[in-house]
Amino acid sequence: MSIRVSLIIPAHNEALRLGAGYERVLPALERIGNENLEVIVIDDGSTDDTLQVAGALYGHFTNTLFLRQPENLGKGAAIRLGLSVARGTYALAADADMAIDPEHFDAILEALSTAHVAPGSRADRGSIRYDSRLRTWAGAFFNRIVRHYTETSLRDTQCGCKGYQTGAGRLLSIVGMIDGFAFDAEVFYLAQLLGLGVSPVHVTWRDVAGSKVRVGRDSLRMLRDMRGLKKTKYENPVVELPVDVDRNELAVAAKKARVQGLVLARGTTNALCVLPRDGSLGGLGIAATLNGTLRLARVSELRGRTYEAV
Repeated sequence: MSIRVSLIIPAHNEALRLGAGYERVLPALERIGNENLEVIVIDDGSTDDTLQVAGALYGHFTNTLFLRQPENLGKGAAIRLGLSVARGTYALAADADMAIDPEHFDAILEALSTAHVAPGSRADRGSIRYDSRLRTWAGAFFNRIVRHYTETSLRDTQCGCKGYQTGAGRLLSIVGMIDGFAFDAEVFYLAQLLGLGVSPVHVTWRDVAGSKVRVGRDSLRMLRDMRGLKKTKYENPVVELPVDVDRNELAVAAKKARVQGLVLARGTTNALCVLPRDGSLGGLGIAATLNGTLRLARVSELRGRTYEAV
């Protein structure tokens, strides 16, 4: 049976919080069903026993993948890696502590039947209340900055639980460049450029102690990343192919060329196999096998297509 849902869990030094998160998420995973589920844990360069604890908790599921970054590269990099290997029709990215009530997974998956992206939203009457006035103020201030630079109307871009149609989610991760906490905001900026459907789902949450966000340091870095969005030249290597190219043939060619994490973006006149930025060498192999053309494509050329993970 094909996998319906890939759950991606980015984790950095989460050995002490994974257990409670597992208890919260287990009922939701049981509703999805073991045969329909894939669990992907990305250890983002932890210095504790995160990977071992994650294996003990989630290792009994039939489809599991535990990957470790060589160093702490950032939450965005971890989710990007997870999306590059996800095999499900839909992908859910959720923080290791499962502070967002996993009961909402069902509503997020339902929203993904029509939307490319279904982010959780903690906003209540336009604002999010944290455990301290400083964090509440900083969160509201950052959201105003995000809305200014990305032109999104979302009141909560930083929610730790988001759902994606896997093809669209992988495309966002391939095209995106930000590895840190501003990865989420860049997702919505790119979604605007690509014309993707975004359907937020209201979620409830608990403010779990041990957040990795540091208001002063991370806010400054996020501001710098936001200011750079519109100056960024988003383009990727692609292999241009006939519009009716067979996805399975493309998958075989990609395996032969030893490149993975691809997206097939079909348009009205052609299909573009979108490669990671370091995938040009593999793209040459794909182009030779399928008589395609390797070139660069800007994000505007990827707008308004259908997206299939390969």
